[in-house]
Amino acid sequence: MRTLLTLLAAALAGPAAAADKPNIVLVFTDDHAYQAIGAYGDRRKLVDTPNIDRLAAEGVRFDRALVPNSICGPSRATVLTGQYSHRNGFYNNTNSRFDGGQVTFPKLLQKAGYQTAVVGKWHLVSEPTGFDHWHILPGQGRYYNPPMTKDGKQVQHQGYVTDVISDLSTDWIKNRDKSKPFLLMTQHKAPHREWAPPLRHLGHDKDRKYPEPETLFDDYAGRGPGVRDQDMTIEKTFTQLDAKLVPPPGITPEELKQWDAYYGPRNQAFREAKPAGKDLVRWRYNRYMHDYLGCVKAVDEAVGKLLKTLDDEGLAKNTLVVYCSDQGFYLGEHGWFDKRWVFEESVRTPMLARWPGVAKAGHAEKNLVSVLDLAQTFLDAAGVPADPGMQGASLVPLLKGAAPADWRKSFYYAYYEYPSPHRVIPHYAVVTDRYKLARFYVPKADGKADPDYWELYDREKDPHETKSFYADPGYAGTVKELRAELERLRKELKVPDEMPKEAFGSLFAPPKKK
Repeated sequence: MRTLLTLLAAALAGPAAAADKPNIVLVFTDDHAYQAIGAYGDRRKLVDTPNIDRLAAEGVRFDRALVPNSICGPSRATVLTGQYSHRNGFYNNTNSRFDGGQVTFPKLLQKAGYQTAVVGKWHLVSEPTGFDHWHILPGQGRYYNPPMTKDGKQVQHQGYVTDVISDLSTDWIKNRDKSKPFLLMTQHKAPHREWAPPLRHLGHDKDRKYPEPETLFDDYAGRGPGVRDQDMTIEKTFTQLDAKLVPPPGITPEELKQWDAYYGPRNQAFREAKPAGKDLVRWRYNRYMHDYLGCVKAVDEAVGKLLKTLDDEGLAKNTLVVYCSDQGFYLGEHGWFDKRWVFEESVRTPMLARWPGVAKAGHAEKNLVSVLDLAQTFLDAAGVPADPGMQGASLVPLLKGAAPADWRKSFYYAYYEYPSPHRVIPHYAVVTDRYKLARFYVPKADGKADPDYWELYDREKDPHETKSFYADPGYAGTVKELRAELERLRKELKVPDEMPKEAFGSLFAPPKKK
């Protein structure tokens, strides 16, 4: 009799326990600029994102969400571990490999009784750990008819990658173990380069001529040599694949017919016009915007399907949903695409969170937050202690609209990968609500650096960050204070004075054999 009662109590306790714990959904996109989300109100009004905007209306929009290292793999490693690159060991996309044996928040949630899954882009080289189910793209993945790996087995999918990831994610929610709370990380490839939109969104903008960013033709004066030496401009770095002068990989003959019906006549007109100089940059910029924003529209549709699934399954009220990207992205600012720099468009990522009954609906949060904080936020929401090695802070108080008095007033940033790709010079910086103080350097084998220089940006006086105020005597006090704060942060975060050579990617790689 006692055994029967024990079994009955256990059966009743399962769903009750699940109901006590919030479900957690992280929608993580790749290279999604905050400028390309309606809720952030970019002056160019680039695209409508009604489903992502719904998260802002029903939850919190973070207006200054930063990343510790503005590049895909390192940012993902930070999300999992709640640690900077120098602690989790994943510095760059060139030669880093994620150590799956270290502590991650999915492992801690799994241990606490959560069912865990990751679907979509992984980009950390090693296989996922801490997940009951994983269904991921190999490497960068491809936009059309993507091959994927499901729990270690190779599978081939048909269709557009955002739709595939969306369907796999919502199907998993419907078929999950309903006796447990769950964590789902649904991670999209889009809108990563080469920005190949779904066929249904070809022509979505009706050949719109997009307003240009003020710095589309930035001459890079007023700053150090790094901004001139980079290789990520629309003018010089854009490829035929970027421009859709050739079709994307994986596309089928039937899909290619639709592709050619749209791009064919426009590409022919481009070849006949032979634009050059600024006219060529403008043509590429508009082609880039059409393609990138077509990808964003598909992501927004995926968010809409996800939110509808949560509604239909009766899960919305007890689910924390966070939308975020691995970093920001340049949409023509400074003449660039890509990310990497400490400048605002790349160091700042979109972040929105909805948690009915907890998150303050319609709140715009101005405090400095980061993807570094997500691990501790999710653990806090679940009532699970964070690992002492995590370096962020829980966002739960901010979701409630009550920032702690000691919330951070400054943030540490560090980028390493050099010189390939894009020749963005390594740098580390302190970021505040107004200023950024950065040291730019290229380390040498003897431990020295050349070049090695500092820059100071004042976002109040120069919001587009086109000038360094470091040498301005009027900023001497500010420089002194920020250098002291930078050293304090480096000490607090246990940043080594000298980084390992592998941190810098190809910089110290042995020369290729001829």
